[in-house]
Amino acid sequence: MTTITKPPTESVLIRRPGPRELHPVRTHRRRRALELSLALAVPLCLVLLWQLAATQAWIDDRVYPAPSTILADGWDRAAAGELWPDVWATLKRVLAGYAVGTAAGYALGLLMGSLSLVRAALEPLLDALYVVPKLALLPIFLNMFGLGEGPQVALVAATVFFFVWISTMSAVMSVPAGHRDAGQVFGASRWQMFRHVLLPASLPSVLVGARIAAGVAVLVIVASEQIAATNGLGHLIFDSRALFQNDVMFVGIVCVAVLGVLFSELIRFAGRLLTPWAPRDRGRGQS
Repeated sequence: MTTITKPPTESVLIRRPGPRELHPVRTHRRRRALELSLALAVPLCLVLLWQLAATQAWIDDRVYPAPSTILADGWDRAAAGELWPDVWATLKRVLAGYAVGTAAGYALGLLMGSLSLVRAALEPLLDALYVVPKLALLPIFLNMFGLGEGPQVALVAATVFFFVWISTMSAVMSVPAGHRDAGQVFGASRWQMFRHVLLPASLPSVLVGARIAAGVAVLVIVASEQIAATNGLGHLIFDSRALFQNDVMFVGIVCVAVLGVLFSELIRFAGRLLTPWAPRDRGRGQS
């Protein structure tokens, strides 16, 4: 008796295109609208809950003023011109220190990422300095520069320097060897190697470090102003707390938050302009 074995039936999986494939632009707009709605809804709900808790006496409004009180006080101080000097004092210190720290960190990171001997000589020392809390350096900067803007700017610059240095050095070292080999095959000079190989390949990672440094710079300057400054948002927060003017204290905190977000988003926007070839961390292509 002969047994006839039939070949197994082949199955074909057919995937029908979904809305994302059929209408990519519309899907992307809906996704962005949903993300924006969530980004606004969460803090708005928290503010409304805070307002309700203050008005219903669930919390002590002398310690935690209602958001409406904070908004009214901030508006009055801004209209009277009392708020802007502190905002400007903090902003100019952040910008000056950020510019110095970014330039120094990028230059040294590029040098250490490209030359192994320089990296071997300097990396242990910089690693040791990196773990030192930057606020611990404030007394040294006060001795070096005296009272005034110098210590504040130097502290921000030192903080930003390490973030940019690490991201730049790592980005340059991570450039694929094939990219470098291709440049050498075409006879690229050192400048051409930097301009057409190292810079485009490393810049996206460098800008990520620069954006992180932007937020940390605001944190550091506010802490520094609470210790060794006579103006600025940090001084405003600390001084208001000492005088039990909690509404003014929260006005300063809100200004710091807005300043940090705007500064970080500015660096993000600059990164998109400088590196259009790099994948975006938000937006089209995100699911």
